[in-house]
Amino acid sequence: MALSKVNFNSMNVTPAASKAIKFNSSNNGLETGDLGGNLVLISTTTVSSSSSTVNITSGIDSTYKEYIIKAINIHPSANSQFMIHFSVDGGSNFNTNMQTAAFQVYHTENDGSTQLNYRAGDDLTNGTNGDGDTSTYAFLSNTIGNDAKMCGDSIIHLFDPSNTTFVKNFMAKTQIYMDRDSPQLASVIQYYAGYVNTTSAVNAVSFKMFEGTIDSGTFKLYGVK
Repeated sequence: MALSKVNFNSMNVTPAASKAIKFNSSNNGLETGDLGGNLVLISTTTVSSSSSTVNITSGIDSTYKEYIIKAINIHPSANSQFMIHFSVDGGSNFNTNMQTAAFQVYHTENDGSTQLNYRAGDDLTNGTNGDGDTSTYAFLSNTIGNDAKMCGDSIIHLFDPSNTTFVKNFMAKTQIYMDRDSPQLASVIQYYAGYVNTTSAVNAVSFKMFEGTIDSGTFKLYGVK
């Protein structure tokens, strides 16, 4: 196997934020630059008091083909499920139809129960919720506990939201501290996926709890290069 030699007189590696070291165009020197797959932080929304909804209404546009939202340490006011919705008018309305599917794995603290199951009750069938929620928000989690130490964390991927030919696919992975009646204290990892059933550009996202409010949490929006 041949090894490429680096011309050490041809380096431009001055430290730069959000950059990586790579070969230059001649392939005989190094420089700083962008690499595919980099996350670019667009915005951070911090919740420190009770909020019925958390909306991200800017930063989702045609700049990137994929956006990632990290919902970190989401703590609800009541034992409740975490939910999401999308908008095509900058957040004036969150009324798009979504088709979703969900499954989960859980393990209780007392080691008394483990399970892998399909979450039929969390499905949306083109906007109609199987659990009877009158809003059209889609579930991102099972029941997050509201004790002081309990929270949930979710990573949501939204693909090519400005495309006006196809529906908008999204998927999410959520880890929660589930709190129901004892002994249902459990670690739960859940997977949700679906599509926003519109060819209009999606440009805003909203989060809320099924019951109660979001008492605290951090929401970070990233573009994927």
